[in-house]
Amino acid sequence: MENVPSSPFLNLWHLAMITGAIVMTAAAIIIYVMHNIRVSTIKDYKGKFNYISEHEIKNYKRVFVCLGLASMLLINMYGMGKLHSIGVWFFVRLFISVAGGTLVAYVAFLILEYYYPTVLNRKLNKWRYMPRIGSSGTPLRLLSEEEEDVHLAEGMRAEENVFSIDYDVWIDEKTGEVKIEKYPGHLQALKCNSCGFYTMKVVREEITRQPGKDVTGELIKHYQCYYCKSVRATAFNISTREADDYRSMAKHNFKKNRDIDLVRVEIHSSTGGKKFFEFQTIGQAQKFLDGYDTEKVS
Repeated sequence: MENVPSSPFLNLWHLAMITGAIVMTAAAIIIYVMHNIRVSTIKDYKGKFNYISEHEIKNYKRVFVCLGLASMLLINMYGMGKLHSIGVWFFVRLFISVAGGTLVAYVAFLILEYYYPTVLNRKLNKWRYMPRIGSSGTPLRLLSEEEEDVHLAEGMRAEENVFSIDYDVWIDEKTGEVKIEKYPGHLQALKCNSCGFYTMKVVREEITRQPGKDVTGELIKHYQCYYCKSVRATAFNISTREADDYRSMAKHNFKKNRDIDLVRVEIHSSTGGKKFFEFQTIGQAQKFLDGYDTEKVS
């Protein structure tokens, strides 16, 4: 059978598809590599945290947009050896290629929007809690929530109380050097234990026990997932320690057990209802259970 030559337009079209696919794939690789090179060149752990938090998902979305375009262009080359003129199949293939590229980009968007924040959170925690070294070369100690309040200004404590900002305080106990690092607070979405997405946000808070001279107060934060509508509550202590009180306290080894991020208590009532409470330590959870009052918490 005699070969039928393709039209000049189709030859140019298929050449553009091949070139475009190569360019888009190369762009995706370059964006990915440059992002990771930029992260590796940042020496300060807080700087790494800030850059990854602000740019990683954005850059990965650009990577997948390029891959989606490359997929669209590659699909548009299907059967190019058998297509010799512009007809119905040309437009059918064009439609399929656009749909295929859009599907690749959309699936990637869903992964980055709902699944990847879990991975990103682990990566951010790695850099946030990486041991710090002071200006004297001595390792710094990360203070607990109760210890750090004496080093925070009143405005800083207020920011933490309304969950807009979270502060980490590192101290060199030999020289007295104090390093305060600022992080986004819990107004950003947290991980929902029901659906697994980072879509849990604070909706309200209440003080269930006022702090006294010798007694810490208790604050309950109420969360709701905007994706699956699950609710939960977490109890926090309100510290009333004075300056230098932390020096007389037993040292807290932050995250001593790295396998435990939080303690979650699920209580089922006889009426069929259930409530969730989360605590930072096993001790807080045990104290809560020892004094649990159904009527007060309901």
